[in-house]
Amino acid sequence: MTFCMPSFFIRACREPVVMMLDEMNRAMPQVMQGAFQLVLDRELGNDQDGNPYKLHPDTRIIAAINHGNEYDVHDMDPALLRRFWVTDIEPSNQDWIAWAGPAGIDNITIDFVRQHPEHLRVDPSSVEPGTVVPTPASWHRLDESLRHMGLVPTDCAGTRPSGLYALSAGFVGTEAAIAYSEFIARYERVISADDVLSGKISDKQSKELNASEGLAVLDKVVNWSKEDGNTFSKKQAKNVAAFVKARGGEQLVHFWNSLSKTQKLPNIKALHALIGTEVIEVIRVARDLNK
Repeated sequence: MTFCMPSFFIRACREPVVMMLDEMNRAMPQVMQGAFQLVLDRELGNDQDGNPYKLHPDTRIIAAINHGNEYDVHDMDPALLRRFWVTDIEPSNQDWIAWAGPAGIDNITIDFVRQHPEHLRVDPSSVEPGTVVPTPASWHRLDESLRHMGLVPTDCAGTRPSGLYALSAGFVGTEAAIAYSEFIARYERVISADDVLSGKISDKQSKELNASEGLAVLDKVVNWSKEDGNTFSKKQAKNVAAFVKARGGEQLVHFWNSLSKTQKLPNIKALHALIGTEVIEVIRVARDLNK
């Protein structure tokens, strides 16, 4: 039989790519059977002359599955499973926070997850079947829906807009929705990267922020620095340095490490001249305490 192969597979035969077989254990048994030939022999189907289509030698195959009694999936055939190198991956709250900023998730939502990590993910097996629980993906969908409805959390800070709780409950469940709605209603100190860059935030205001609020502001400044075309002026660099020094300690080191990872050399050089000595001193003191 001659198959009409999908375009993504033909591309994987012609050039080196990473082929991702997502939700593999949701596939019908007949489809999973085809994966044996694909993974073991690196070929599938055949052309009009009966020759199988072979993957490019440098193409790599990765598969992902959800496993657990709460999922309606098939058991992986042991013979297929052992053809992979297998590992369990469970993203941490910090992993999600690191992803959320560049992905455009609202800053208040990120702050909420930072301060209430217990609401990022709830194990579906720990509740009654059919109960809505928060997951990293559902927070993403909630954020997109709030923006679509004109209920951007940062714009709603300090208020209780109609519909916020109902929409949230449908995505992340009752308990998380109550906590999230209350968090937005009481959220008063919304400091943007521009506030720091312009010097609007005094040392006193900087020091009054709690740990999670301070980290949130520092992450905003780092994200601003990542964007194309954003380079600190001398005045902006001094204002950022003043804010970071006021935070001090671990947050000073956290900011420097995060800024360094952006690889934006002009911004790194500008801040290094202003806070480099303080960063080294904090690290030295920490090392002395650990001796």
